[in-house]
Amino acid sequence: MIVGIAILIALTAFSLLTPLVVDGSPTGQNLAQTLQPPGPGHRLGTDHLGRDMALRLAAAIRVSLSVSIGATIVAAVLGVGLGVLAGSRGGLVDRLLSTAADMVLALPGLLLVLLIIAIAPGRFWPLYLGISLVLWIEYFRMARAITIRVAASPAVQASQLLGFGPVYVFLTHYWPQMAPMILTVGAFGAATAILSVAALGFVNVGIRPPTPELGQMMIELLPYYHEAPYIIAQPILVVFLLVLSLNLIAGGKAR
Repeated sequence: MIVGIAILIALTAFSLLTPLVVDGSPTGQNLAQTLQPPGPGHRLGTDHLGRDMALRLAAAIRVSLSVSIGATIVAAVLGVGLGVLAGSRGGLVDRLLSTAADMVLALPGLLLVLLIIAIAPGRFWPLYLGISLVLWIEYFRMARAITIRVAASPAVQASQLLGFGPVYVFLTHYWPQMAPMILTVGAFGAATAILSVAALGFVNVGIRPPTPELGQMMIELLPYYHEAPYIIAQPILVVFLLVLSLNLIAGGKAR
């Protein structure tokens, strides 16, 4: 877990500090310096359009982290809220929400995201919405199971008999049971979101150029893998490290 946190902090620091120490723009082209190897002028080299790889990787990491964090928060709020509602009310409400969750789960996640992106191609919000709708199921099932178990406990029944409201019951009885698992599911969910954004960029239906995105950078650099393998290896390595760090954090929380 410590290794995962260290990797994530290092990548975040790289994405935030690089624009402060490297001149230029991640979208600025220089066709006289295409596919340059790492050197004094460009610490990580340049791509096929002469764009600085350090600046592009930093911008792409910010995009991936912002989408993954935003989608994970939306999915957690939606999934936990509906899970607690289903577990505490039971009956018809529980059956309807559980059926809706099963219906969403029956669709391939990537297909669902693609359908939503088709509504407004090139925009950020369909990415957030599509990935959130894929991720909320895990939170829903976890919150529902914990709520059903805790709701039957004498402590919850005593709080309800004393007239405490649902907010108090949630914060006092449900949330302490859910919090450790939500952090674990959230870390896995953020890793899934990063892979989803990269996969969509790789098939050229995610974030549109010229905004740098890791999957999009891979597909752009793929034709040049033979003459500049060190360039295409960079976005692949960044995706690997991002997912590895989040999985290490999630694994550490689960133990």
